[in-house]
Amino acid sequence: MNLKLQIKTLPTTPGVYQYFDKEDQILYVGKAKNLKKRVSSYFTKTHDSGKTRVLVKKIASIKHIVVDTETDALLLENNLIKKYKPRYNVLLKDDKTYPWICIKKEPFPRVFLTRNVVKDGSEYFGPYTSVRTIRALISLIKELYPLRTCAYHLSQKNISEGKYKVCLEYHIKNCKGPCEGLQTEADYLEDIVEIRNIIKGNFKSSLRKFENLMHNFASQMEFEEAQKIKNKIDLLANYQAKSTVVNPSIDNVDVFSIISDESFAYVNYLKLANGAIIQSHTIEIKKKLDEPDKELLALAIIEIRERFHSTSHEVYLPFKLNFDEKIKVVVPKLGDKKRIVELSLRNAKYFRQERFKQIQIVDPERHTKRILKQLQKDLRLKELPVHIECFDNSNIQGTNPVAACVVFKNAKPSKKDYRHFNIKTVVGPDDFASMEEVVHRRYKRLLDEGQDLPQLIIIDGGKGQLSSALKSLDVLGLRRKIAIVGIAKRLEELFYPDDPIPLYLDKKSESLKIIQQLRNEAHRFGITHHRNKRSKGALQTELVSIPGIGEKTMVQLLRKFKSLKRVKLARQQELQQVIGQDKAKKIINYFATNT
Repeated sequence: MNLKLQIKTLPTTPGVYQYFDKEDQILYVGKAKNLKKRVSSYFTKTHDSGKTRVLVKKIASIKHIVVDTETDALLLENNLIKKYKPRYNVLLKDDKTYPWICIKKEPFPRVFLTRNVVKDGSEYFGPYTSVRTIRALISLIKELYPLRTCAYHLSQKNISEGKYKVCLEYHIKNCKGPCEGLQTEADYLEDIVEIRNIIKGNFKSSLRKFENLMHNFASQMEFEEAQKIKNKIDLLANYQAKSTVVNPSIDNVDVFSIISDESFAYVNYLKLANGAIIQSHTIEIKKKLDEPDKELLALAIIEIRERFHSTSHEVYLPFKLNFDEKIKVVVPKLGDKKRIVELSLRNAKYFRQERFKQIQIVDPERHTKRILKQLQKDLRLKELPVHIECFDNSNIQGTNPVAACVVFKNAKPSKKDYRHFNIKTVVGPDDFASMEEVVHRRYKRLLDEGQDLPQLIIIDGGKGQLSSALKSLDVLGLRRKIAIVGIAKRLEELFYPDDPIPLYLDKKSESLKIIQQLRNEAHRFGITHHRNKRSKGALQTELVSIPGIGEKTMVQLLRKFKSLKRVKLARQQELQQVIGQDKAKKIINYFATNT
């Protein structure tokens, strides 16, 4: 694929990019807060470093992985550099590079910072990219919950035998003295449950517990203790976690997700080891028939696992799928596993958006066909809506009622086919009757002249305007030949004939955007005509009252100056060039004495 095109369609989100040479060997892995901006800088700047200039010359293709935050990008960059050891990267250290929070598997568990992940059943949270962040979190935990910091083996036997004595931490109230049996293990473990929730970002249960304690102290007139608890509540309320928690217990797992449209499906694959993403790949599948997502995903999983030589015995999927008895299929409902599947889906969506942008540039015909097929599916149309027409009424303050018809062909405005209508048979501001008139006039003329009819008509308005338009189609015998919908402005509701329940499209869908573009264009075109008509009316009313100025002169002035205001502001010489010296003098004198 063209390198410039790849750069042009990169997302502006945080992520990791990978540069490959023409032999498809990885050259460099980097992180970015804004992928498009960062990658573009390599190709637009003059680099001082000779190695960077050589690197840029060797780049033949780019791959990227979208993540939630810049912190996630940093962690992912670290994992990929360790795995692939690219030539142009500084090789980072091993797992000691980043710190973790450990809840030790032992009686009365300690909570501490560590750089070593030991598989002894202890719980590890992280890795964190900032030591300052992790120390702030541990400091918060110690402020909230008195925990032991000693390394004693606090078995029930050792405690009952009085093997240990309380230390200074007990006397300054940083510990409740479990070593002497002054705190039960059940009470201690309750605090550990709360700590685990705080590390994961769930503060609700801790806040509720402290609020209850505060109210109890206050009701017993123990205001000093109540204030201490309030200080803890304030600490919790003001704390915001600055890094995403990754669960290192998720090891050797494949994650797959799929998103599809009428013609193509996009499957993303994430490879996880020790709770970190080490691989990401998205493939595009061209549909031959209307294959369901389950069938396509099953085929893609087999292909991708074979391509990447995966030996994982567990996969996370967005829905249940049976394809191999030896592989455990998990459909996560919440927690870290659910978030990983959502991240995979986001990568698939970004890949799809980039493909759309690329197709729009290099193959606009395919892009148009895809949009029209999606519109056909969303609106449940029998035919592909290649030719769409939209009607809008305009009568500001009940004057000069007009209507507009705009035409889209192949999802683009066909301005030569736009039409204005001056309302002829309706007296007063009656939108329903006006709509009935213009729809009848429009399609009677197309039928009389043997012109092509649209596949879809959109009426700017709700049920009333739609019903009026239907009357005209019934009279012309076109109701079963042309699909018609009405769009209400307030909630973007789509109304169908004989269906009281409106259709709501996704606010971000391309189908709704096309319909809104048609509606807005019809409104703009109608308002422009309405203004011109009012200007013409004002011009005609005042000019014909000038002695010696007739309708022919008025038309000449209108063609040249467009409005009465411009005629008033025109100099005699400008008027003279259009209507002659005598008539120009009459107009100048009239406005001089009547302004």
